[in-house]
Amino acid sequence: MTGKVNHLTTLDAGFLQLEDTDRHISLAIGGVAVLAGPPPEFGAVRDTVGSRVLTNPRSTQVLRTHPWDLAAPEWADDPTFDIAHHVRRTALPSPGDDAALSAEIATIMERRLDRARPLWECWVIEGLAEDRWALLIKVHHALADGIAAANLLTALCDDSNVGSFATAIGAAKRDSRRSGLSLPSLNPLTWVGDSVRFTVGAGKVALRAAGGAAELTASLLRPAAPSSLNGPVGDLRRYGSAVVKLRDVEEIAHTWGTTINDVALAAVADSYRAALLRRGLQPRPDSLRTLVPVSVRGSDAMDVSDNRVSLMLPLLPVDVADPLQRLRAVHGRLSVAKSSGQRQAGSILMWATNLVPFPVTAWTVRLLSRLPQRSVVTVVTNVPGPRQPVTMMGHKVLRLLPIPPIAVGFRTGIAIFSYVDELAFGLLVDFDAAPDVHELAVGIERGVQRLHRLAKASGRSRRKGDLLLLSNG
Repeated sequence: MTGKVNHLTTLDAGFLQLEDTDRHISLAIGGVAVLAGPPPEFGAVRDTVGSRVLTNPRSTQVLRTHPWDLAAPEWADDPTFDIAHHVRRTALPSPGDDAALSAEIATIMERRLDRARPLWECWVIEGLAEDRWALLIKVHHALADGIAAANLLTALCDDSNVGSFATAIGAAKRDSRRSGLSLPSLNPLTWVGDSVRFTVGAGKVALRAAGGAAELTASLLRPAAPSSLNGPVGDLRRYGSAVVKLRDVEEIAHTWGTTINDVALAAVADSYRAALLRRGLQPRPDSLRTLVPVSVRGSDAMDVSDNRVSLMLPLLPVDVADPLQRLRAVHGRLSVAKSSGQRQAGSILMWATNLVPFPVTAWTVRLLSRLPQRSVVTVVTNVPGPRQPVTMMGHKVLRLLPIPPIAVGFRTGIAIFSYVDELAFGLLVDFDAAPDVHELAVGIERGVQRLHRLAKASGRSRRKGDLLLLSNG
């Protein structure tokens, strides 16, 4: 890869432009591995991280930008790369509990990455109680989306062939070069063949995408109910996490005929409903429009560091008090959003922007990002993680925690990460706007517990009904 220069896509560059318009935000995302045992000697960690991370060409490349955004930024090799700038260490104050770890994660994430260097850092966090330590990887969103960032984290594992839940998502089951949603090549020599292939079923796709685009536009133009959950973002952060059993979530989904993601979003809605009530606000149907990124990463692009996402903008039903009715409402709204073409519209929009001269899209993004954003309140992204237990430098990974970004009026963000038999929720929030981050995290766990109790009770009722039928027979 030496000497190769790669232009950023419009979406990748958009994260840089969003960051440029607000000095209070850092558009980095990350993940934390909590590991068993005392940490190895720091030099050994740095050498191991270096040898594993450097297999990715982006780890030694810097951004080259052009004056006035006359051309897209480029990735280019960094002739002064020094691993010591990127692998750092810190220690938690006593007692080194999970609250101290959360505070340290927030401190690390609130600082911007230096654009004069490759856009990633790895932090060794020592002093964690119960004979544990942690490793945090932080990358700029311009370099990676959630799945790509998760791949960077798992690249640090001792087993380089880690099986991931990412292979089960819809887009991953398609090779992006053969997908029915694939778009024509920009190479004129292939236009004839591409046009024939692209026109098959294009009418249906176009109609669905047009409907989806209309829904996305209407959602963005419709302000959410006023609350302290959206508004300007400061430069300080808080971090919290919630962890639930994946089998409990699977049981809920199986019992009520929903998806795991539906259950997770219903639990998030439960927690935000409680947060609004704590703040003296009445939850309304339009209180929590949520940006839900959708991966469009095909199986052939799992190891590529870039952004391949579309989006949906559902209203999470915080106005619904009953947990089961709330879950059913989430399932219904997500089903409608999926079938309406929102994902296809987002994908086509991202593709189309790459055909527009870069200065036009860059200046448009900068202009729009300076306008008040009042329609979307939060972001919830679900990233599949390793299916089996993993180790790093011989140390068992006890837990993996995700870290989302916040920006453009989102004062709270949630990332969800699956690892073996756990589903972890990572919450990054504005320090002043959401001092109740711990209560938000506990509220998510409580939301899953409520649904699980209902699922267990439903199972018992069914078994009791079956026994009655047998006895009557």
